[in-house]
Amino acid sequence: MANNKITFFKTIYSIQNITIADITFRHIHYYNKIKLSKLKNTILYMEKHTLPMIIQDLKSKRDALSLAHEQLKKDNDDWNKCIIVLSLTTGMFESMKIKMGWESDIVALVPILLSSVIASVSALIKFKKFPEQMEVILQSQSLLTHTLNNARNEKQVTDTLTKEYHDALEKLETSIYPDIRRRFLKISHNNLIAIMRQEQKFFDSLHKVENGIELSGGSSINSSEFSNSPIIHTDEDEV
Repeated sequence: MANNKITFFKTIYSIQNITIADITFRHIHYYNKIKLSKLKNTILYMEKHTLPMIIQDLKSKRDALSLAHEQLKKDNDDWNKCIIVLSLTTGMFESMKIKMGWESDIVALVPILLSSVIASVSALIKFKKFPEQMEVILQSQSLLTHTLNNARNEKQVTDTLTKEYHDALEKLETSIYPDIRRRFLKISHNNLIAIMRQEQKFFDSLHKVENGIELSGGSSINSSEFSNSPIIHTDEDEV
């Protein structure tokens, strides 16, 4: 049955002076052409050539660095709090031991155990190098902020601005790992979109007020709606 089908198609293609190899080559060539076109469009989209796109790109990447710094600071604070709690617990146990007159061998081992845990946590904090990582991020963030300020003061893209923009991108790409950068860039993009949406809602309401149009309940800005709203995260943002 399969051979009959192949013979049938070969007959049709031979009538039209087209071989199966020609059909296959044309399909592959067309498919590769589409893929190459999409790749070119993606590359052109990722490369920022206009001033507004450069400004928005710098804003999102600076916010991503701020979020990365915030996370590092939170982790560093959590580890330091752990050391504080363990140290206070050790001191409290020592005071209780003296006050209660505990003299057993097990009681004597507890402060040694707690001190060993404190030393281990301190060594782990030094191994993670939280201060060094935060310092690198702060330097990159400062460079991005400086470049963003220069871009806002320009009316068009200049060679100097392009060089500063590329230097800022290089500093960003070497300051944090790619997977971490992807994670915080996604959060930063979501937050900027939410901010733009809220600003658009605000200016639309302001325009209505200036023109004497009464605001409806749906168009009014409710501060309680955003007062307790956390930073926008997605499921893929979790480590």
